[in-house]
Amino acid sequence: MLFVELALIRWLGGNVLYLAYFSNIVLLGSFLGIGLGFLWAKRSEVQIYKFAPLALAALVVFVHNVPVTVVSTGGDLIFFGAELKPSGPPRELALPAVFLAVAFILACIGNGIAHTFRQLKNLDAYQFDLIGSLIGIVGFAVLSFVGAPPIVWGIIVTVVFVWTLWPRQIADGALLAIPLLILLATWGVESREENVLWTPYYKANYLLGDSGAGVLVNGVPHWFQTSDEDWPLYLTLYERRASSDPVEDLLVIGSGSGNDVAVALANGAQHVDAVEIDHRLLDLAKKYHPNDPYGNSRVDTHVDDGRAYLERADKSWDQIVLALPDSLTLVQGASSIRLESYLFTVEAAEAYREHLTDDGVFAMYNLYRESWLVDRYAQTLTDAFGHEPCMTKLEGTVAVLVVGVDPSAVDCPPGEQWVASVDAPEPVSDNRPFPYLKTPSIPTFYVVALGLILLASVVLVRLVGGPMGAMRSYADLFFMGVAFMLLETKNIVQFALLFGTTWFVNALVFSGVIASVLLAVVVSKRVRVKNLNLMYGLLAISIVIGWLIPQNSLLPLGFWPRLLAACAIAFAPIFIANVIFSQRFRDAGDSMTGFAANLIGAMVGGVLEYTALVLGYRNLLIVALLLYTAAFLSGRRTLAAST
Repeated sequence: MLFVELALIRWLGGNVLYLAYFSNIVLLGSFLGIGLGFLWAKRSEVQIYKFAPLALAALVVFVHNVPVTVVSTGGDLIFFGAELKPSGPPRELALPAVFLAVAFILACIGNGIAHTFRQLKNLDAYQFDLIGSLIGIVGFAVLSFVGAPPIVWGIIVTVVFVWTLWPRQIADGALLAIPLLILLATWGVESREENVLWTPYYKANYLLGDSGAGVLVNGVPHWFQTSDEDWPLYLTLYERRASSDPVEDLLVIGSGSGNDVAVALANGAQHVDAVEIDHRLLDLAKKYHPNDPYGNSRVDTHVDDGRAYLERADKSWDQIVLALPDSLTLVQGASSIRLESYLFTVEAAEAYREHLTDDGVFAMYNLYRESWLVDRYAQTLTDAFGHEPCMTKLEGTVAVLVVGVDPSAVDCPPGEQWVASVDAPEPVSDNRPFPYLKTPSIPTFYVVALGLILLASVVLVRLVGGPMGAMRSYADLFFMGVAFMLLETKNIVQFALLFGTTWFVNALVFSGVIASVLLAVVVSKRVRVKNLNLMYGLLAISIVIGWLIPQNSLLPLGFWPRLLAACAIAFAPIFIANVIFSQRFRDAGDSMTGFAANLIGAMVGGVLEYTALVLGYRNLLIVALLLYTAAFLSGRRTLAAST
């Protein structure tokens, strides 16, 4: 089940233009779908699991053959690539449509799991579900690392479907075999496309020419190699340095294509540390760049998140360059954080300053799309370095920002010293790392799309599950699901800051969350907690402690102390919360309805994640605490019976 969910997130993000900016919608659809599958199993003996291959194949064939776009232009939220001006339905409608399609597929799969659930004791069934989820996460993470194409995912899914749906009648055999053959054929054709890479983050299409490779990720232009080392965009980084001596030690964050490294070498850099988050794109750049900068003995490459690499480094550089780090995708499981978000906060700018020599220079450049974004970054550098940067505007909204530890380290031409504007947006912080959102708000299109999703969810729960009365007795499990989703999001965000936004860190966090839940189930199977009031108290204390300790306060610690502290802060409330859930779920008379209520709650929690755009991620813990309080109050009758 979780393997299919992850495959849909990856594949739809790579084939539906701009959906990678909204991948959380697929996650929401998955939670609702699984919950609906459980509700249907409670209401009807008719199994819809057998329709899962047909539903999955239909979505894959449709998306593969019909160009689908989620329009991503306009407003106070910037989406890179929006200048392509693609056609497509309004995102307010496209996102709910994707949500419903995914929900139907997962409802079919969830229904099959639900029928297995009721054959086992509640906690035994839940334990097997968690073990399967853990295997799915680890398996898909391995496939992502090796760059396995969709046909490999399809073969694994087909084997599981055939194993669990082995037909007894010809009609059932056709319903199984025909969709799976179509699915494999479609993904097989896509997997044989030339010049396509599946990296841990993207579907990357690359074009080869005399100047090297050009790469599009998820359908959007990402980088293009060039042998030209005289571009004003690149040369400005060095022309603004007051010193005429070559840079001795240079750090390039987002080295990608290799162009920045090549220009640095051409300008005499004695040593270059090149940091790139995607190892498959780095391999591509190494292979095809006409100047072969990565093959130079003066260059060391590092596959890592730029902020994480910087925080771990114990050296200083003469110059740091932030080179076009626009990832075009989200951190999986975090509704609004992009891979590069933590590179643009005030705390990140302070880290750049701390890792520069006394006469060191920091430079960043991009096609910023909006003048207010340039102003935000300029103000961020001003706050961190104590003086205004030099801002060179090139074509359109292309700009280069350069600032030194010492103002005299930068030779800024007259008229290029940045001057703050009255309406410049404030810098962003590690708590609210949303540089592309002009003001703390939830954009209107999010409100509309999420409103439609919630409305559709209420209607579907009523149609599939029947009257809501049966679910009222499991209101506490619903609130637990909402709160748990916020805890999980906060943990993903916290580990992304402390250890990087890489796919590996993300997979470890998801695995750690499920392992914590699994441990809680194992403990609950062996120990009956007589006083859940005490457990709720411990849960509240652990959440408050997590709120009192700012996540970036752990950054100065060494790796192992930081890891231990982060795990304690993150996983303690998850473990305690799931001991409470397991104790409650074990004695649930209607496990189908109880589990469905929890899953639907998780979907609502995924919607509430977007409040972090206003509140910041730290304050999601307060929201989670309020929701667990609601769970405690709504379940007090059960608590009274258990105590």
